[in-house]
Amino acid sequence: MRCDLHVHTRYSGPVDIPVLRHLSRECYSEPIEVYEIARRRGMDLVTITDHDTIDGALQLAHRPDFIVGEEVTCQMSPGREIHLGVWDLNEARHAAIQSRRRDPEALFAWLAENRVPACINHPFSPLTGRRDVDDFHRAFRGLSLIEAQNGMMPAATNEFARLAGRAEGLAPVGGSDAHTLAGVARAFTTVPRASSREDFLEGLRHGFTVPAGASGSYALLTDAVFRVFAGTVRENSSLALRSAGDFARFAVVAPVVPILALVPFVTFASYLHEVRGGRRNHASYRASLTTALAPAKRPLLGSRLALGNGS
Repeated sequence: MRCDLHVHTRYSGPVDIPVLRHLSRECYSEPIEVYEIARRRGMDLVTITDHDTIDGALQLAHRPDFIVGEEVTCQMSPGREIHLGVWDLNEARHAAIQSRRRDPEALFAWLAENRVPACINHPFSPLTGRRDVDDFHRAFRGLSLIEAQNGMMPAATNEFARLAGRAEGLAPVGGSDAHTLAGVARAFTTVPRASSREDFLEGLRHGFTVPAGASGSYALLTDAVFRVFAGTVRENSSLALRSAGDFARFAVVAPVVPILALVPFVTFASYLHEVRGGRRNHASYRASLTTALAPAKRPLLGSRLALGNGS
């Protein structure tokens, strides 16, 4: 069975950029649109992983082929964070996770105790802020899955995650990280022996996973930003039109037009930052493996546990 394990909707909230957070969301996709497109593109199961909320996912929780998920912002220390993909949630589990997300050890222990499948998303990406090498080791020790195929990350960044997963004994998963409908199901996870939603979740818990799909690129990033930008214009101009008419709509849209010309340059700088930052973070992590602080290598979960054994 196949499922894109990393997808966003309009419930992911505003972009995390000063000024723009008052104007733009990270995503304008509706949950039902994501569900329908994912199924149309060959996903047997569907999940939604919005940032620190399950409000959008709960709209589809009644469907037998849907998994309630979330992308959790886990604070490793003041000013440093990692993103975790977590699945098989309900409102009580969501509340428990949110209450612990500023205490990584407590969160990792709770996830393991409650058998909640969880992975570290795009571990070497610099876009989630600065990292200390100890952040990698703490996360890799505390989790059993690693996102090794992210549909928005460069191929090199995904390869760094795959290599780290192999070194740490973490099972690899994949997801599109789609912030637009065009990106849904670009990357996904297969649990080969699963034949039901429950089997798939057990496969995640046991690490019996195979990531698949494509990596990101400069062209894909630019296209996604243009699409999000279009959603921003539509939403804000619609609000202005309802409140004050055509002139207000023009006042909202007109200042945006010159900004569109800058998008390819901004995305090029962002993509270059991603490539260089991913390489730098991985180099720091790899160098740390030679020190006494590095954790012992664990056997990959999928090589020790087959789906269904003892479950």
